[in-house]
Amino acid sequence: MTGQPDFAKIKIQYIPDKKIVESKSLKLYFWSFRNEGVFHEHVTNLILDDLVAALSPRWCKVTAEFAVRGGIAISVDAEYPEAGKSRNPKR
Repeated sequence: MTGQPDFAKIKIQYIPDKKIVESKSLKLYFWSFRNEGVFHEHVTNLILDDLVAALSPRWCKVTAEFAVRGGIAISVDAEYPEAGKSRNPKR
């Protein structure tokens, strides 16, 4: 966490159940990260967790492609439920 700004392209894919995300709410949610210092992997997982908590989707994937810094590009994927796992595991 260097205090320098990071820019990312965030791609959200999901299969909704009964709720969907409204674009203005999503924009304001992203704006809330403006002055936060957080690691790329953590913020990607946080976005996924918040979407899952708010929407209870059948499936959701967040991909964050962060701008190159120091010659390194970082792309982070987070998915719910995790690949190969059922949302409602059999008992």
